[in-house]
Amino acid sequence: MYLISSHEMLKDAQRNGYAVPAFNIHNLETVQVVVETAAALRSPVILAGTPGTYKHAGVDYLISICQSAAKKHQLPLVMHLDHHEDWEDIQSKVNAGIRSAMIDASHYPFDENIARVKRVVEYCHKLGVSVEAELGLLGGQEDDLVIDEKDAQLTDPASAREFAERTGIDSLAVAIGTAHGLYKSEPKLDFERLKAIHECVDVPLVLHGASGISDEDVQHCIGLGVCKVNVATELKIAFSDAMKGYLGSHPDASDPRQYLVPGMNAMRHIVEKKIQMCGSANRI
Repeated sequence: MYLISSHEMLKDAQRNGYAVPAFNIHNLETVQVVVETAAALRSPVILAGTPGTYKHAGVDYLISICQSAAKKHQLPLVMHLDHHEDWEDIQSKVNAGIRSAMIDASHYPFDENIARVKRVVEYCHKLGVSVEAELGLLGGQEDDLVIDEKDAQLTDPASAREFAERTGIDSLAVAIGTAHGLYKSEPKLDFERLKAIHECVDVPLVLHGASGISDEDVQHCIGLGVCKVNVATELKIAFSDAMKGYLGSHPDASDPRQYLVPGMNAMRHIVEKKIQMCGSANRI
């Protein structure tokens, strides 16, 4: 098995009314948890890494780990560049073997966003690499990028149609009231806006900031065209809280083969729950 693009995976989700969960990974242990759980549930899955993750773990290390996981479990995997902005950085990682990329130029003016995205699409499509882009601006923090809630911008349906047509993207991340990180209050999603975007755009839609959104609301979004659901913050919190709890009750612990296990088990529970929420179990 090998690393693949997300194009056909998301198209299948679009045709059959479910979503593919995209889990942010950081190291060997988080890859193991996601892939082992996806294999047990026979779920397609996307392994997403931000620029900070690739810098921390190393591009070659992560690619090798993910390729080994795909082979071991006979599971085609999408390894994805999440919220990447720099053209040379994307080009380098695609050339290294990654087959799914998000170019995030959402904080630029509309035409500049299109120009930057189109450049990436033209290069990536020649190599069989799928491209995701974002229109609108989510609040919260992703890696080092912080967007104040007051500066968040929801996606305009008519602009979404033009954006998808002019860029040739494979999937579109939309802003409908979600945010990166933890929510300060209960999120209010604009389902009517999502419905209108779905009616205007043919490509699969992507929901960022799904941590903290109720299962019912996410499933409503899936019914309105969302085919990829990003999960990051809930995974990190579950992992770190369980590990801190173990170290608190075992102050003499020094073996990572022991103190990482509770974190992995807690994260596994979240991954299982999100796969069921997305309706992606038994799809492969």
